[in-house]
Amino acid sequence: MSNKAAVYQQQIDKNQLVERHAPLVKRIAHHLMARLPASVLVDDLIQAGMIGLLEAAKNFDGSKGASFETFAGIRIRGAMLDEIRKGDWTPRSVHKNSRAITDAINRVEKATGRDARDTDVAEMLQVSVQDYHQMLNEVNAGKLIGIEDLGVSEDVLSNEETKGSDTPYEEMVQGSFQKALARAITTLPEREAIVLSLYYDEELNLREIGEVLEVSESRVSQIHSQAMLKLKSKMQSWRVVD
Repeated sequence: MSNKAAVYQQQIDKNQLVERHAPLVKRIAHHLMARLPASVLVDDLIQAGMIGLLEAAKNFDGSKGASFETFAGIRIRGAMLDEIRKGDWTPRSVHKNSRAITDAINRVEKATGRDARDTDVAEMLQVSVQDYHQMLNEVNAGKLIGIEDLGVSEDVLSNEETKGSDTPYEEMVQGSFQKALARAITTLPEREAIVLSLYYDEELNLREIGEVLEVSESRVSQIHSQAMLKLKSKMQSWRVVD
């Protein structure tokens, strides 16, 4: 086969990969939409995801062992998150409330030596429990809360090139962070740990988790937000920036 024919065949193969995995883009987009406010359009996520899929088809190297679907999934989700983060549609008040809640949780737990309860945090913030729950809802709706918000990228946001370029020191730091994060999660109240497990490990959306726990979707949103903010408080020493 001539070089020209080989290049042409490679392009056909890439086009076929993109066409075959286009439904993966929609699946990831709709999964992300379960945790995003209505102001984010699924079509925008799909458009960004398709760009990620095209990049994945262009850069995929099957000799490295990973399947294309795994590789593409990382690139697709990363492209969608990048698109979301390009425009900060989160009101300043939500950023302010997020920092205030994290600080209040930290102060309560340092003062009491135990896990901060809803009533403790509300009292520290000098608001009612109802108002505190509303703040949690706004924080959860106002931004994409994920493990990456703790200050260290999760595996799904990395690509094969960056994984291969890690230095031994970076690998050691990442491993230590993961261990510290795992320990922090074990200190959460059972219901909060369950919500995180169902959300990140089992990939259930808030409505599905509510059905499992027999609580409203809104309550799951509150529990999820509070759990993530507690983790941010517990892991503050690992954060370079807030």
